[in-house]
Amino acid sequence: MRRRLVISYLLLMVLVLIALETPLAATMASRETERVRADRLADATRFASLAGPALRDGGPGPIESELTSYDNLYAIGAAIVDRDRSTPVSSPRYRPGPVTATVLDIALSGQQTSAPESVWPWTTDPVAVAVPINDGGEVLGAVVIVTPSGPIRRAVASWWLLLALAGLLVVLACVLTAFGLAGWVLRPVTELDAVTHEIAEGDRGARVQHRLGPPELRRLAASFNHMADVVSDVMDRQRAFVAHASHQLRNPLTALRLRVEELGPSLTDPDGRSEHQLALEETDRLALVLDALLTLARAEREENERVTVDAAAVAASRVAAWAPLARHRSVALRLATTDAPAYARTVPTAVDQALDALIDNAVKFSGAGGAVTVTVARRDDGVALEVRDSGPGMTESQLGQATERFWRAPDAQNVDGAGLGLTIAAVLVDASDGRLTMRPGESRGLVAALWFPAPEPDPSVEPADEEVPADLRPAPAR
Repeated sequence: MRRRLVISYLLLMVLVLIALETPLAATMASRETERVRADRLADATRFASLAGPALRDGGPGPIESELTSYDNLYAIGAAIVDRDRSTPVSSPRYRPGPVTATVLDIALSGQQTSAPESVWPWTTDPVAVAVPINDGGEVLGAVVIVTPSGPIRRAVASWWLLLALAGLLVVLACVLTAFGLAGWVLRPVTELDAVTHEIAEGDRGARVQHRLGPPELRRLAASFNHMADVVSDVMDRQRAFVAHASHQLRNPLTALRLRVEELGPSLTDPDGRSEHQLALEETDRLALVLDALLTLARAEREENERVTVDAAAVAASRVAAWAPLARHRSVALRLATTDAPAYARTVPTAVDQALDALIDNAVKFSGAGGAVTVTVARRDDGVALEVRDSGPGMTESQLGQATERFWRAPDAQNVDGAGLGLTIAAVLVDASDGRLTMRPGESRGLVAALWFPAPEPDPSVEPADEEVPADLRPAPAR
C-alpha cells in the first residue's frame, strides 16, 4: 500500500516536472540560438555596408581583410555572394552547405534571414545568417555568415543538465516527502491490521493507538477499539453466563436426583420402577451436559499461553486411564508409540482433554469385540496423534458437522454423551495452532487425527552427545 501511494505521488510529480521543464528547456534553446543569431545579424549588416563597393567595382576592397580578420578572431566563416551565386570574397573557414543555400535564396530576394530556428543538443547543422547587399534599392548580393553549432549545443546541453539536476532534486525531495506522508497516513492502518491479527490469535486485550495519522483514521481506530471492547465484554459475559449457569444448575440437579432416589423404595409397581430408573439416568445425562458446558467455557476462556508437553507420555497416561472402561466394554485399547519423547507446544491440558474426547468416542462406538489404537509420531515439524477405532464410522456430511455443539449422529441419539466432546477438542486444538481432522478408516471405523506444533529450538543450547548406559547398549551381533 505504501509503495502504491509513493508511486502515485512520484508519478504526479514527474508529470508536473515534465509539463513545466519541457517548455522551459525549449525556451532556453531558442534564447541561446536567438542570442547568437542577433550577434551574427549585426556583424552581417556591417559587412553588407562594406561589401557594396566591392560588388560594384568588381574588386575585393577592404571587405576581404575584414572577413579574414573576423574568421581568425572568432573562427566563423563568412562570404560575399553575388546575384549569380558566385563567391568573390570568402574567409578561410567558409563552407557552403544546404543551410547556406536556403538562407541565400531568401536573402537574394531582399530579406535578411537565418536558419535553423533553434539549436538542439542533437543538431549538427551550423547556424547560417544571410543579409542582402542593397544599392539604391537593387539587391547586388548577400553576406553569409556560417557559425558552428557546437558551442551553442554545449550551452543548451548545460542548461538542460541543470534543469535535469534540479528536477532530480525535486523528485528526491518528493520521494522522501511521499514516504513520510504515506507512513503517516498508513501507520494507523498497519497497526490496525497487526492488532486485528493479534485479536484473531486470541489476544483480546490488544488495542490500536488512536492518536496516530489523519483525523479520519484516528476516529476509525477509536471506533475499532470501542468495538473490540464491546465484543470482548460480550464474549466474557457469554462465557461467564455459561459457566455460572452450569455451576448454579448443579445444586438443584443434585437435589432433584436425591429426591428422585428417595422415591425409589416407595415405588412398588414394576412400570413405576422402570420410569424411576429412566429419570435417574436422565439426571445423570443432564449432569454430564453441565460438566461438558463448564469444560467448554473454560477451554474458550483460555488465553494463548503455551506450555511444552510430552505428547507420548500424555497419550500413555490417557490410554492407561481409559483401559478399565475399555476392558469393561470388551474393547481392545492399545498404544502404538516409541519410548522416545514427542514434545509439543500447546495450551495447557490441550493434549490430554482432546485425547480424552477422542478415546471416549472411540471406545463408546467400537462396541464389544472392537479395537481402538492410539498412535503418536513426529510429523511435519510437530507431533501427530491418531485415534483409530473399528466402529461404524461417519459419512462425509457427518464428518463436517461432528465438531458442532450438541450435534449427534442420527444413529447415536440414544448413546450416552452431551455432543460437546469434539467441540471442546476442536477449541483446544485451534487455540494451540494445531489441527483436528477426521476421516473414515481403511476398512471401517473412524480415524481422528491431532497435530500440534513442536516447540521452537533454543539456539543458545547446543546439543550434547549423550552417553548410553552400558546396560542399555545393544548387544553385539553373534
